[in-house]
Amino acid sequence: MPSFPLVDLLDRLRDRLGLEAVGGKIDPTRAIESADVNRPGLALTGYVEGFPRDRVQILGGTELGYLRTLPAGERPVALRHVCEQRVPCIIVSGGVPLPEGMEQVAGEFDVPVIQSARPAVDVIHEVSHLLDDELAPTTTVHGSLVDVYGVGLLLTGRSGIGKSETALDLVERGQRLVADDAVTIRRKADNVLIGSGNDLLRHRMEIRGLGIIDVQSIFGIRSIRAQKRVEVEVNLREWSKDDDYERHGLNTQRTEILGAAIEKVVVPIIPGKNVTVICETVAMHYLVKAYGYDPAEHFNENLLELMRRKANLAVLARDDTE
Repeated sequence: MPSFPLVDLLDRLRDRLGLEAVGGKIDPTRAIESADVNRPGLALTGYVEGFPRDRVQILGGTELGYLRTLPAGERPVALRHVCEQRVPCIIVSGGVPLPEGMEQVAGEFDVPVIQSARPAVDVIHEVSHLLDDELAPTTTVHGSLVDVYGVGLLLTGRSGIGKSETALDLVERGQRLVADDAVTIRRKADNVLIGSGNDLLRHRMEIRGLGIIDVQSIFGIRSIRAQKRVEVEVNLREWSKDDDYERHGLNTQRTEILGAAIEKVVVPIIPGKNVTVICETVAMHYLVKAYGYDPAEHFNENLLELMRRKANLAVLARDDTE
């Protein structure tokens, strides 16, 4: 299970949220394993059935207001209901003083307490966004990712088949390179796949016979982008007479990456075939279908209508014996 160090969260959001750890340094081995956050309002009353103990707990105006309504001696008891769950940390928002007895109770159960100068809604938004990105399921795919007319095309195929060369040709035609050779893909919310390059390669490419090139330095800043949603896999394969390739487009192939399904197009490679133009056409075809028009379905409907008309005319001609 992926995890994210609490000290990194504190460092990344310190300036943006005005974060400050209470009671000294945080154990560098302490980590967060859930991208969700929780406001433990009900838990403060003592009801902890199904309590999400693996989430960052955020005390906002409602929780702090409830604690102020309790007698001073009962506030530590309410806080104990949360701290004894051994949560990753508690963030007190709004820049207000800590509730009475909170430092003692949190220290008893070794729960880090962090104060924020920002309102709870800002804390929830920033923390959730960071954790959602850092804890997203991740994999690395051997291929090239190119932004073609706003569509993320993932070029795959065996080593040496021409993925990098095709990507380079697309860049030369005005498209934008995201990553080559090793594409890091994260699955975000709603099964959205986001692809990017790694820190070592960035926007460099290996072209056989030439070596390593820097796409940005050659083609300019407009030829690259940091990340892109992966929408279509274009699988390059050597043509074989034994394979059955899609001819009409009525059967859309799908492939899964990290459990999320995307469209897949298999392109057979033969000498003289312009793979770059085909990739651009794949992207435009995807956009056309996204806007609600499917050429293959439209052609099939027209063909069926033509067949019905011919059948009706054949009946008339057969019965007209005069």
